[in-house]
Amino acid sequence: QKPVVSVRKGETATMDCNLGTVTNSSARWYKQIPGGVPQFVLRFRHDWSSPKYGTGLSAPKFTSTHQSTSDYHLIISNVEEGDSAVYYCHTWDNSAKEHVSH
Repeated sequence: QKPVVSVRKGETATMDCNLGTVTNSSARWYKQIPGGVPQFVLRFRHDWSSPKYGTGLSAPKFTSTHQSTSDYHLIISNVEEGDSAVYYCHTWDNSAKEHVSH
């Protein structure tokens, strides 16, 4: 992983995420501005035609691609100052879920 991505205003930024052994779930991206709470950006799975976006966010500003079932990219187009933040990638393993009845 590249911990810092530096681009000029108006350029495109790409961030990488490897989900490790998890190959059956979506990659979820969050944006956190220092002092703020994480904001859900999008989630994307290798067998989806397009990402699912957080409130008020959409293509072409944010998009996602994949190289494999576990390697994903977040792509931010036409970068501006407001895009400067920490971006987190997260997933969960669908195979580990349990259904609990009560």
